[in-house]
Order: sequence, then structure tokens, then C-alpha cells
Amino acid sequence: MFEFQPELSGKLLRLRGLAAADFESLYQVASDPVIWEQHPDKTRSERGGFRRFFDKAIDSGGTLLAIDRLNNAAIGCSRFHSFHEAGSDVTIGYTFLARACWGGTYNTEMKHLMLGHAFRFVQSVRFRIAEHNMRSRRAVEKLGASCVGPEDHQEFGQTHVVYAIDRKQWLQGLLR
Repeated sequence: MFEFQPELSGKLLRLRGLAAADFESLYQVASDPVIWEQHPDKTRSERGGFRRFFDKAIDSGGTLLAIDRLNNAAIGCSRFHSFHEAGSDVTIGYTFLARACWGGTYNTEMKHLMLGHAFRFVQSVRFRIAEHNMRSRRAVEKLGASCVGPEDHQEFGQTHVVYAIDRKQWLQGLLR
């Protein structure tokens, strides 16, 4: 059975299940409007918009809070969702990080931890990204994921694209 909220640790960060008590510390990160510039829902930098995002994150049961190991501060989150046992895949998404953590190392470690966990249970991982969110698209491409095409529906007036990486591709990338 897929474990949606594992405790995962790396050199830079620790991931653990998101809890209701995390709202204020995570909102402090999310309140930076620059984080949401390329995102379809720009209201997430406002308390009400973030509250809607946060409540859905809690309800999903698959959101992981990212904590900087250096200072034990919340720096963002990401989520496992859309698990398909029959198709042996899961989606990772709804990721954001504090701007101070941009540049690859934190996001790369977060995604490596999540991919390592996911590939214990599934053969393929998908990433659903707003079409115009080039920062996120480049980040998953660096992980070795390939764009498999647009999604059928729009959200917040934007088309989303789907990227995928299978277990074999990911392991080969780690060996390079």
C-alpha cells in the first residue's frame, strides 16, 4: 500500500506529513507573491487564497512539509496525489519553496527523496504543471522527466502539461 506521508530526510531538508498546526509557518513562506508569479492561482500569496490551498493540502492526506535541517524552519511543501495502483503510478505536485531555497539544490533533494519513496511502490511518477510555469517545467526536466503532453482540462484558465519518469529512467539518471 502506498504511504502518502512518510518521514524522509536528506542532507538539506526533512519531509514530514503536513499538520493543521503548520498553517502559520507555511503561510509565512507562501505570502511571497514572487513564488506564485508563474502559477495559475496567484491568490495563494494572500491569506484567503493560501487558506484554500492549505485546507486542500490537509484534506489530500498526501502533503509533505519541507523543513530546512539547518534552522528547523518550514521552507515549503509538496504532495503525492492521484495514486493508481492498477497503472502503478502516482503524481507529485503542488510544490513550492521559499525563494531563498530556489536554484535547484533544495528542490532536487526534495524530489529525489519523494521519487525514491514512490519507486518503492510504483513504476512511474507523473508531474502535473501549469503550461506557462517554466521554472517548474525546467526543474522536472533536470530530474529526467519527459513531457508526455497537455492535460485535457484547464484549471484557473490555464492548460496543464504532464511530465513522467519511470523507475528505470530515474535509476539510470542516478548512475550517471
